Amino acid sequence: MIQIDEHKIFEIIRVKKPKSVALNGPEPLLPKIQKVCCNIEKEFNIISYIIGDRSWGSCDLNTQAMEMLDADLLFNIGHTISLESFGNKVYMINAYDTVKFDSIALKCAKELAGKYKTISLVTDSQHLHEIEPVKRIFEEQGFTVEVGKGKGQLNDAQVFGCEFHPVHRIKNSIEAFVFLGQSRFHSIGIALSTEKPTFMLDPYFEEFIPIDKEAEIVKKRAILSVYKALDARTIGIVIGLKEGQFAKIKAIEFRRDLNKLGINTQLIAMTEISNEKLENFKEIDAFIQLACPRLGTDNFFSKPMLSVPQGLALIKLLKKEPIEEFFRIQHWL
Repeated sequence: MIQIDEHKIFEIIRVKKPKSVALNGPEPLLPKIQKVCCNIEKEFNIISYIIGDRSWGSCDLNTQAMEMLDADLLFNIGHTISLESFGNKVYMINAYDTVKFDSIALKCAKELAGKYKTISLVTDSQHLHEIEPVKRIFEEQGFTVEVGKGKGQLNDAQVFGCEFHPVHRIKNSIEAFVFLGQSRFHSIGIALSTEKPTFMLDPYFEEFIPIDKEAEIVKKRAILSVYKALDARTIGIVIGLKEGQFAKIKAIEFRRDLNKLGINTQLIAMTEISNEKLENFKEIDAFIQLACPRLGTDNFFSKPMLSVPQGLALIKLLKKEPIEEFFRIQHWL
């Protein structure tokens, strides 16, 4: 069960004394955010707004909505990072999953014993508090367990869907990664970025799942998209309009490089990037989007949709240069 740190929200409100606040977070948390809003209004007799648009992370805070609503504070819930706030108006509020990993961690440790000696534990924001208990379980079964150090917004042992600093710092000293949580999204990213055996611990169904085959399928599709884009005569370069995804300068750099290679380009700016919206651009053969590198790998697009690493690989191919493993980097932007 997910628990929102309501105590922290109340503490900030008592100090800051806002007249109105706004709250947002991942779509599955909206029912719980509704209850928090009700509790805020009962406790403080102030206006609280729920921003109904889903928030994908610290790159998608939706401060524009806060400003339009004239809210004094914005609480972004469920995206724990190393920073507690952005400026003096936006606060990151933890949402912890209370599920325990003891049983599935022990099952996994016994199954992997003899196959690996050194592993690293990784997770997302909801399960960071479970790293130490699970680490003890694996160590009791004879494993050497390393936890990667955080960097930037990432805490120790934490990854985003597009950012993998803690796993890259130790990938050469461990044999496999074990991800805590029910997220193929994060697990596949780890496997692609490190090319190490990766297992996902699902505490709800009490199973651990090898992710490598799924990651290989995603990788092949990504490579295929790059080669399909080679035939494009006109490429749309999509700039994300969410504040943490805005990369206008890089978009112009892509345009310059592609134009030099004889490729026509168009710059497109969008808040929500979907196949349905891009189908309106009928004269464009392929797209490079600079908003979120997982858009093209995790969603369906009828035309090639490349991330920044894929776009850079495409430019190399157009120059007749070999491409390396373009996902094997720490940050996919």
